[in-house]
Amino acid sequence: MSTATYTVTGMTCGHCVSSVTEEVSEISGVTDVAVDLPTGAVTVTSDREVSPDAVRAAVKEAGYEVTTT
Repeated sequence: MSTATYTVTGMTCGHCVSSVTEEVSEISGVTDVAVDLPTGAVTVTSDREVSPDAVRAAVKEAGYEVTTT
């Protein structure tokens, strides 16, 4: 099991959280996505190592940016 936390900017509401969660959840191996809206923290849990680039791409697809990993 692997866990990584990313900081995402631009999220302002529950719809933002849903969009990010949905896109990141589609990455192969991801088992859970937890988003903390006030801090922008997105914690990704997976059953194997997930590329930070894959997470960045998924967040970008949702319309937001990863600022730190």
